[in-house]
Amino acid sequence: MMSASPNKLRFKRILLKISGEALMGTQGFGIQPDVISLVADEIAEASAMGCEIAIVVGGGNIFRGVQNSTKLGMDRAAADYVGMLATIMNSLILQETLKSKGVRVRVMSAIGMDRVAEPYIRLRAVRHLEKGRVVIFAGGTGNPFFSTDTTSALRAAEIGADVIMMAKNGVDGVYDSDPKLNSSAKKFDRLTYDDIIHQNLRVMDQTAVTLCKETGLPLLVFDFNQSKAISDILRGKDIGTYICSKLESPALS
Repeated sequence: MMSASPNKLRFKRILLKISGEALMGTQGFGIQPDVISLVADEIAEASAMGCEIAIVVGGGNIFRGVQNSTKLGMDRAAADYVGMLATIMNSLILQETLKSKGVRVRVMSAIGMDRVAEPYIRLRAVRHLEKGRVVIFAGGTGNPFFSTDTTSALRAAEIGADVIMMAKNGVDGVYDSDPKLNSSAKKFDRLTYDDIIHQNLRVMDQTAVTLCKETGLPLLVFDFNQSKAISDILRGKDIGTYICSKLESPALS
C-alpha cells in the first residue's frame, strides 16, 4: 500500500480512543476476532497514509472497575487496578493483530510490566511516533479513579496530538439523546466543550472534557463501523461530530 504525504493529511498525529465494549461485537464478553481485525485494518491504512497514531483501548469488555466494585463489594481502587490490567490485555491483543498486518507497533504501559510492554515514557512515545510506529497506551494513567477517557485526554496532550478521535460502535457522532432509543434524536456536526458541559452530553467524563478544554485539544466522535472512516477523516471528509473550544473546522494542512 502506497503512503500518502503526511503534509496533505487533515491531522498528522492522532490519538484514537477505542472502547473495550466496541471490541465485543455481538458477543457479551471478550473480543470478537472479526471486529478487532476490522479495527486493525483501519489503523493499518491510516498508518500507511503517513499519519502518526497513538491508541488508548478501554477494558470494559473484560472488567469495569467502577461498576464491578459495586457489584462485587470490592474496594474501588482495587477494582480500578483490575480494570487497568484489562486494558493491558486488550492492548497486547491489538498489538499482535496489527503486527500480523505488517504494522510496526509498541505497547507502553503506565503499570510496570516489562515482560510484555515498555514503560510509558513521554519522549520515548513521541520518538516511536516520529519513526512511524503505532503506539498503544495501556494501563490507564496508572492510578485508580481515572477513566480511559481521561487517559486519552492526558496522553494526547502529552504527545502533542492534533486531535482525539473517539471511535463509537454503531453511533456516528454526538446526539441530543440516544439515537438507538430515540429515532428523532438530533445529531450535532459541531460542538464546543461548553456545549458538552452545559447540555450534559455524555461524550466523555467531565474530567476528560475539562482537560481537553483547558489544553485546547479537539475531539472527533465517529462510528468506526463505517468502512474507511479514519482514512476518510484524514483526507478531509466531514464525518461524525467535531468538538473544540471554539466552533471552527480544521483545514487540510
